[in-house]
Amino acid sequence: MSRTILVVEDEAPIRDMLTFVLEQAGFTVVEAQDYDVGLAKIKEPYPELILLDWMLPGGSGIKFAKQLKQHDVAKDIPIIMLTARGEEDDKIRGLEAGADDYVTKPFSPKELVARIKAVMRRVTPTTKEEPIEFNGLVLEPVSHRVTSFDEAVEVGPTEYKLLHFFMTHPERVYSREQLLDNVWGTNVYVEDRTVDVHIRRLRKAISANGHDTLIQTVRGSGYRFSVKS
Repeated sequence: MSRTILVVEDEAPIRDMLTFVLEQAGFTVVEAQDYDVGLAKIKEPYPELILLDWMLPGGSGIKFAKQLKQHDVAKDIPIIMLTARGEEDDKIRGLEAGADDYVTKPFSPKELVARIKAVMRRVTPTTKEEPIEFNGLVLEPVSHRVTSFDEAVEVGPTEYKLLHFFMTHPERVYSREQLLDNVWGTNVYVEDRTVDVHIRRLRKAISANGHDTLIQTVRGSGYRFSVKS
């Protein structure tokens, strides 16, 4: 079965071009021409990815992304923002609103399809048994072992859970509160700053070969696990 992509784009020629390119690449496309129609399309069967224009009739792509992230089920649907706005501050705004990637118009159809496939690979849940690897840092869920270029890394149980969450949710910014909910659990009372302590411990544990740089501080927002500098 082909994977479904929701295209939220108000300019008909661009929407038609995107639909053609995506269908040629084997995807099923659902179209929406404005903010309200786009939100109305967020229903079962849910799309597996959303291509979202920044500027839409009825509301911005930023507002759309933020609203989507409050949805009980659809909050985990990955978003790629499409926009003519190429300034770094705009990109940061889009990513912090919940976008998983950002493509500036005009773009190459081949590049867009490659970016879509990359995001889909990134957000596909990893099986419990499958080792997870980034730049030589390997986490093995079955044995709870962590290695850095084949050298054993000693991490505490909380740092292990934190690293596992980061490595299975890369390239996304998470606030301290979100990390607390996902790693410690919603029924445990822990202060936000506790996250900073465990982040420091985890960075120190994986620092021997420079892997501490994979855990990035995003000022005013939280933390991100990323292979990009």
